[in-house]
Amino acid sequence: MPLLEVKNLRKSFRMTDSLGRTAGQLVAVDNLSFSLQQGETLGLVGESGCGKSTTGKLILQLLQPDSGQIYFVGEELTHLSSRQMRPYRRRMQMIFQDPYSSLNPRMTVGSILSEPLLIHRLTPPGQVRERVIELLEKVGLTAEHQQRYPHEFSGGQRQRIGIARALAVEPQLVIADEPVSALDLSVQAQILNLLRGFQKEHNLSYLFIAHDLAVIEHVSDRIAVMYLGKIVELTSAAELYKNPCHPYTEALLNAVPTPDPGHPRPAALSGEIPSPVNPPSGCYFHPRCPYADELCRQQDPPLLETETGHLVACHHSEQVGRYLLRKAGTE
Repeated sequence: MPLLEVKNLRKSFRMTDSLGRTAGQLVAVDNLSFSLQQGETLGLVGESGCGKSTTGKLILQLLQPDSGQIYFVGEELTHLSSRQMRPYRRRMQMIFQDPYSSLNPRMTVGSILSEPLLIHRLTPPGQVRERVIELLEKVGLTAEHQQRYPHEFSGGQRQRIGIARALAVEPQLVIADEPVSALDLSVQAQILNLLRGFQKEHNLSYLFIAHDLAVIEHVSDRIAVMYLGKIVELTSAAELYKNPCHPYTEALLNAVPTPDPGHPRPAALSGEIPSPVNPPSGCYFHPRCPYADELCRQQDPPLLETETGHLVACHHSEQVGRYLLRKAGTE
């Protein structure tokens, strides 16, 4: 049984004009399905606005889906009340993207880390301070830091505090929503190594949300590529980078900088992302796709498994050029 299973998840938001009248529906997540095993990291990658963060919030029930099911260790979550969700909130935690706004500026670090321990009654009141110090030391901070406020820390230190808060309740699943995108490169490496260390120590599962393909490759066992609220490709990390089967994945990989600036590169992805309020007919990617034809303009491709074990939603996946061959200049 997978730790997490998402089936046909859909979420839309009502759009209004300046007078408050309905001006359309923005479909942020559209018929999303995937699973996550215990101890596995699933990378969720795509351009900004594709629905990655909304997916994470739906899984945690911070947002309610329009339709679909979310199963955590076999229990369907979408019908549970807030009271019934409390035991599951301890087992599912989130590391937020912005280390500056995700911590309460009016609380000391000690209070921030004590709060989940007291809410879930995980530690006797007399041992909370000891547990807080232990958490701080695990993320590379010291006991004296518990008396400070968030504004007294650097971005990397704040993200470490956010990680400590997420791990305080000993979860099984951590949703990491672009946890290193706001950090310097050297600090990014420290945070990623910290997360991997905790995963090995506690057999954690991660849903790792990012738009940086280099980061996703470094941390993921499998990768799901999203475009306008839909998964267009899902496979192992090694297979995705070796043999992308969707033209959008191919374009993302071709956009990754190479050490040799003089090396010939394929043309960059053209056009803008269509509006999710008024998406294109057929395949959502067809206005930007070099392989598009009339079938793509009329019919939305289903997510199907290919001969190589990929799940890919493309009418012409067999025509998509192979990234490594293009990079080597053999095509």
